[in-house]
Amino acid sequence: MTFEKEKSAGYLINHMARLFAKELQQRIQPLGIVTGQFPILLELWEKDGITQRELLEKLDIEQATLANTLTRMERDGLVKRTKHPIDSRVQQIWLTKKATIIKDDAYQAARQINSEALSGLDEQDQVRFLDLMQSVISKMKRD
Repeated sequence: MTFEKEKSAGYLINHMARLFAKELQQRIQPLGIVTGQFPILLELWEKDGITQRELLEKLDIEQATLANTLTRMERDGLVKRTKHPIDSRVQQIWLTKKATIIKDDAYQAARQINSEALSGLDEQDQVRFLDLMQSVISKMKRD
């Protein structure tokens, strides 16, 4: 049995993700952020002040990757880390004013990329495509 990358969900999803990331990087670079920081910002724009552990759970990335990215984000003035008021072993992650100011432009960049990428699908297919991706993600998280 041969492997056909054109029929491999993993290959195609990875390829698509790289194309999305490349386009996103071009559009958010002027805002002073990179694609690796974007998922963290998306979570913090939804709920500021969450813990590093909460971020790990939401993003499905390695602890070391998150810690290194947060260190760079702190250096770049996008986030600040503070000790939790009840448990000093826990750190909360907070957006800075700089990160708050770029939110609308970053969202707009992401919306434009999504719109352009999905423009070859009618509205019904777009909804179905997103639903299918969410189903696959949910299944993989449970396994």
